[in-house]
Amino acid sequence: MPTYEMPLMLRVMKKPELVATLKRATTMIFNSGGFLRKIENWGVKSLPCKMRAHGHIYREANHFLIHFDVPPKDIDKILDECNRDIDIVRLRIFKQNKPIKTDCTFHEEMLPPPYRPNVQKLVELAKKRHDNKYAFKQNTGLDYYPFNK
Repeated sequence: MPTYEMPLMLRVMKKPELVATLKRATTMIFNSGGFLRKIENWGVKSLPCKMRAHGHIYREANHFLIHFDVPPKDIDKILDECNRDIDIVRLRIFKQNKPIKTDCTFHEEMLPPPYRPNVQKLVELAKKRHDNKYAFKQNTGLDYYPFNK
């Protein structure tokens, strides 16, 4: 099962109501065969612009981030049920991508160009390919080159 992230915005309410809303959202995940990895509480924050949800206008909301694993076929079901909940202002579900590990070559890139390993490889490759078949040959039959002054 892939790991998903669900940023969740809940309306501002008292703590028991907030816990009940989070339980409703997480039981939908459990009922679909998934499991929770982590729940992060980001607190009450003002929204960047006023949002309209379920007939009300909201200017601030409780922000949460839920990490969970669930089968991909059940994502639409979870979204549909959470969008009907009147305490949820907005939610999205994103697939969590694993970061690609790359070796840092910053110290090599800061060297002057002639000392960089990749530039040195290019110079060696150019030396191997260099042929003299395109060099100018003076086959004019004259003893001098007429275009030189």
